[in-house]
Amino acid sequence: MAQDSEKARLDDAARAGWLYFVAGNTQDEIARKLNVSRPTAQRLVSLAISERLITFRLEHPIARCMEMAARLAERFGLVHCEVAPSDPATETVTIGIAELTAAFIEGRLKSDKPVILAIGTGRSLRAAVDQIQPMKCPHHELVSMVGNITPDGSASFFDVLSKLADLTQARHYPIPLPLMTSSAEEKSLLLGLGPVRRVHQLAEKADVTLVGIGHVGVDAPLFLDGFISREEVIESMRLGAVGEICSWCFDAEGRILEKGFNARITSVRHQVPPPGLKVGVAAGRVKVPAIRAAMAGRIINGLITNEETAELLLGS
Repeated sequence: MAQDSEKARLDDAARAGWLYFVAGNTQDEIARKLNVSRPTAQRLVSLAISERLITFRLEHPIARCMEMAARLAERFGLVHCEVAPSDPATETVTIGIAELTAAFIEGRLKSDKPVILAIGTGRSLRAAVDQIQPMKCPHHELVSMVGNITPDGSASFFDVLSKLADLTQARHYPIPLPLMTSSAEEKSLLLGLGPVRRVHQLAEKADVTLVGIGHVGVDAPLFLDGFISREEVIESMRLGAVGEICSWCFDAEGRILEKGFNARITSVRHQVPPPGLKVGVAAGRVKVPAIRAAMAGRIINGLITNEETAELLLGS
């Protein structure tokens, strides 16, 4: 008798679940159709879920992206991961990840609690900032991870900090130095200056850090934009470099190199693992080895990328 009662209860739960999730009925309509009270209808719908009488499959491209993000987070121990749909009709890899990154930044800066946001540079981050709508965030602080002066003394075209500060009215702290010095001795002298030291210290205690991830090669932006010479690129490759974050080169295991031009970089040095949330923003087949190494070496603990890149990372 008890078995018959349980079967009848599950039958009612299955009907309630179908009416709610498939037929689109409200709980009041279900109560009327099953001749039960509204609280009973609500309990039957909950029972249908808990007993797995009804399951869901989201038939939308974003569902695959969410699944890949979850798999990447699990495989690489990420705290945060988002995957944007890829557009096979365009070669612009920033489409999709720029919008996701902009939404991520806006979400953090909408907080009433003061936030320190450290930020790197590069094309993907600049494209993301271009998507951000003006907002007033004077209680937040923005701090740069990299020097904002190019080798010829001009401001970097892909400087992100100033643009973001203009849009948000947040206090901001640039590193008024060239990305790379002429010698290790000059680097030590410049990093010892009080204002520079304080900016580095502020970046090191950031609540959230956003950085671009670059590959190392003769077609890398770091070389094409004139920050390093061809000889320096070749030297880094011989040392085993596969990628760079804020111009700090690292090998395939995610180990930051102690030789090469790393000895002359004025960017904030990476803490491994990061004490807070540190999200890498990058996409593209050429960057897959660098992204994988950055995650494996715990240089970053978050990732925003696109569908094609995620597929390559998961397939490797």
